[in-house]
Formats: sequence, C-alpha cells, structure tokens
Amino acid sequence: MKNLFDAGRVLLLDLASTLLFLAVYLATDNLFLAVGLGMALGIAQIAWHLVRGLPVGALQWLSVVLVLASGAATFLTHDPRFVMLKPSVIYAVVGIVMLKRGWMNRYLPPRAAPVQDVATTFGYVWAGLMFFSAVLNIALALTLDARTWAAAMSLWGPASKIGLFLVQYAAMTAVGKRRRARAAAATPAAT
Repeated sequence: MKNLFDAGRVLLLDLASTLLFLAVYLATDNLFLAVGLGMALGIAQIAWHLVRGLPVGALQWLSVVLVLASGAATFLTHDPRFVMLKPSVIYAVVGIVMLKRGWMNRYLPPRAAPVQDVATTFGYVWAGLMFFSAVLNIALALTLDARTWAAAMSLWGPASKIGLFLVQYAAMTAVGKRRRARAAAATPAAT
C-alpha cells in the first residue's frame, strides 16, 4: 500500500501546476492569475529538482512543457481552452504507459502475489479510465465555459480514481480470499 501511495504522491506532484490552476481559477475566477501561478509552480518544481540535483521524471518534464505552452497560448489568445485541453494530453500519455502489461505489479505488496493476474487486468482498466478521462476532458473543454469545466474536472479526476481504486481493492481482496481458501482446502491436513 505504501508503494501505491508513493506513486500517487509522485503523480500529484507531476500534476501540481494543473491542480493549482484549477484551485486558483475556481477560487478567484481570474484566468490569467490561475495560468500565471500554474506556470510559475511548474518552473519552480523543475528548478527545485535541478538545484537539489534530483532527477526530473519524464512526466514532470512533459507536464511543465505543456503548462508553459498551453499557458503561453492562453495568454496570447485570451482563450482558456488551451489550458483546458492540457489534462487530456497528460491522461493520454499516462494511459499509454499503463498499457504495459503488469505495470501495476511493482506497486503490490508481497502478500498480493497470488492476485498479480487480477492486478494486470486492472492495469488495463486503469489505462481505459485514463483514455476515457482524456476524451471526456476534450468534450467538456470544447462545450463548457472555463469555470464549469474546472468544477467538473476537479470532481471527476479524484472521484473516478478513488472509485476505481476502491473497486480494485475490493475485487483483489475477494479473489485473494477465495484463492487462499481453495488452496487451504486442497492441502491435506497433517496427521
């Protein structure tokens, strides 16, 4: 579980500039302030890693490049859709990475070894969620105003991931218990 939370923390840090943009925009209704602060946070995160000699992950580089490009396009055109479409790129990239067979197994504790096949299946379900989220974001970004889009995606992002996590946890726990019970029943009793 610790590995899963560590991975979630890294993903949240990679998406921090987008999350800051959403929070500031919802709180202030000031698009340019939200975009500017999101861009500044993206730059500050990269600078922090470089100054401390820490590696900068590929998703973090991608995120900051997208933040800067979409932010600059928003400033130049006064059109928030550039920033609104950025999460779709992130979702699609993460979905592609999640298509790698067994990617989730490295995050499982040793006691989950009997259900690695279930985790592999859920790895593909997670990829599907990312692709669906990318398409949903595009549809909402092109049809809703920026404030409504920000509210909708702020709810969808965490709710969909928490929901899938809970379904996966319940399914893997149930399958693991069934398999352990079957194995115990098949083992002859010692006399």
